[in-house]
Amino acid sequence: MTADFTGLGRAVIDCDIHNVVTSLETLVPYLEDHWVAYIRESHFRGPGANDYPGGAPTSARKGTRPANGPPGSDLELTQKQVIDPWNVEVGILTCGYWVQSVHNEDLAASLATAVNQWQIDHWLEKDARLRASLVVPSQNPILAAREIERFGDHPGFVQVILPVRSYSLYGKSEYNPMYAAAVKHDLAIGIHFGGASSLPPTPVGWPSTYIEECADMAQIFQAQVLSLISEGAFARFPKLRVVLIESGFVWMPAWMWRMDKEWKGLRRDTPWVVRPPSDYVREHIRITLQPMDSPINSEHLLQMIGQLDSDEILMFSTDYPHWHFDGPDDAIPKGLSDSLLEKILRENARAFYGL
Repeated sequence: MTADFTGLGRAVIDCDIHNVVTSLETLVPYLEDHWVAYIRESHFRGPGANDYPGGAPTSARKGTRPANGPPGSDLELTQKQVIDPWNVEVGILTCGYWVQSVHNEDLAASLATAVNQWQIDHWLEKDARLRASLVVPSQNPILAAREIERFGDHPGFVQVILPVRSYSLYGKSEYNPMYAAAVKHDLAIGIHFGGASSLPPTPVGWPSTYIEECADMAQIFQAQVLSLISEGAFARFPKLRVVLIESGFVWMPAWMWRMDKEWKGLRRDTPWVVRPPSDYVREHIRITLQPMDSPINSEHLLQMIGQLDSDEILMFSTDYPHWHFDGPDDAIPKGLSDSLLEKILRENARAFYGL
């Protein structure tokens, strides 16, 4: 049984609803004959980062698995379990089909196109409340830019989704074509938990357990934010907007303080960073709420927001179908002012995504 969320009492903008490709066969109707033949001959089964192991309790809420397919693969069940009961005004789909792990870049690009057209046909055109994230082959930023040009004007897409684990840091200038296309089409960049870049998820090698990799992901988010600011991505693209999805947020205030401190003494290394790094975070970066890595106590959350020095950074998410809470009392702290609650539940996302 899933939790009853009808008691929330107000509409939300959910910034992280997973729509999952049932299987590679789902995409076959969207692929060119050449790639279908390639798949059949090679027994290719599609990209797989195994971000959410099937046996891990946090991977899927009980009752979210449809009759045919993995949790998150059925629109009607998603509507029944999260969109309708949460009174979702806008739900942003985050399809983590990581084509970045496919070494054949042309195949990766074709898979991205297939996934994006599948999202239009099977999700966006069937529920006007939904928006989606463009899947792109970011290991080749030129091909990624072409994919953004292909679908960027479709009103259903509001961001480009990238796995936090990448072959190189996202602040590198090699990603300029991808960012230029995203800014041109007024799309945010969503950096999401997970990915399989073939590189270790820690600076000193591979961990032994899933809990290590899961918890270590926060440091990869930190590295990506540091790179985006220090290597000048926001200087090159002043309108670039970035959303950290499933990153947690309690690490951010301490990171902002430390980065500001180091910048004061080392700013000669990065003359394009003309303001304290924390300013770039407040202007360019937003963070989804779940999984919430802070105490549910509203006093502690208010302290955290005070340390961020902004009430605009956090955006509500359920992270459906992953299991990080049981009901509204666990997902949203009590005791927040109506104005702050409204910002977290809806208005921060409405403003940042331009909904």
